[in-house]
Amino acid sequence: MSRIALVTGSTGFIGSHLCRKLLAEGFTVHAFHRPSSPLRLLDDVPVEHIIGDLTRPETISAAVKGVDVIFHCAALVGARLDPVRLYTVVVEGTRSLLRAALESGVERLIYTGSMAALGIPERFPAGKHQPPLLDENHTWNMRAEAWPYAYAKYLAEQEIQQAVARGLDAVIVNPTFVYGPGDVYRQRRSMITQLARHQMPFIFDGGLNVVHIRDVVSGHMAALELGVCGERYLIGGENLTIYQLVQTISGVVGVDPPKLHLPENLVRSLSGPINRLGSYLNIPTSSFPLQFAGCHFFYDIRKAQTRLRLGMPIPAVQAVRDAYNWFVDIGAISPSKKG
Repeated sequence: MSRIALVTGSTGFIGSHLCRKLLAEGFTVHAFHRPSSPLRLLDDVPVEHIIGDLTRPETISAAVKGVDVIFHCAALVGARLDPVRLYTVVVEGTRSLLRAALESGVERLIYTGSMAALGIPERFPAGKHQPPLLDENHTWNMRAEAWPYAYAKYLAEQEIQQAVARGLDAVIVNPTFVYGPGDVYRQRRSMITQLARHQMPFIFDGGLNVVHIRDVVSGHMAALELGVCGERYLIGGENLTIYQLVQTISGVVGVDPPKLHLPENLVRSLSGPINRLGSYLNIPTSSFPLQFAGCHFFYDIRKAQTRLRLGMPIPAVQAVRDAYNWFVDIGAISPSKKG
């Protein structure tokens, strides 16, 4: 008899890919999602749909019965999320799931955290030296209201640790900035679609770690088998400056990169007005990367690579290419005619 895996957030980017991988590995997959969740990413995927809601504990208790392992991928995404709603879903929902997991005696729970839960790196003068690499030991270091999503993910990790102390076998994985096919919730605000539509007028200092969705899924599966209870593992790929990432995306998409380079202080000052006016003026640019201009979200991924026995990450250019091709396939952007 195959093992049963419950996947929360199953209709999302990471969750849907994980469902497919689990099925390929011989698991029976219970896909937990709300009645209103779009099922596009689970089309033709033979999962058992479990209807529920993280804000309704009674549906969680029913969902975990008879389950062997849980992959908790559910969260809220978006630039203008209500902090109260974030706390209710991400923190209280996680707490309810952990309580149910302890009561039902699941073998192991893998929590999909985020690099955001580690806080932010210190800014450093451009061109002075290499940006420092953050690792799993970095701790939360900013005001909650400055980044509500990240703070909620940080608090959810504290819930995980408390459940571990009560006897739950749980492991945390922290993906970095994920690219690849199926990123249904960032169709409009992805840097790929913005550049393809010529909606990114400038670049600025800063950096991101880019990881392919396939590597993120591999990290989850490795954490299930090899992760140490209570530990967190950064699942990442390449560290790229914003300039390098824009150059990479522009090359894949077939457009000229922006030529205007704005100082980080000016860019950060624009984040507030864009956040306030974005929903009214249909501004495509998210305020998220703007408010962290000058920050290099670069990570040391050696712990996961070594202890989870992961292979070399898929190159960022391949992650971008796969994401771009998917956006074209679903009609989110038109293929470039350049060249």
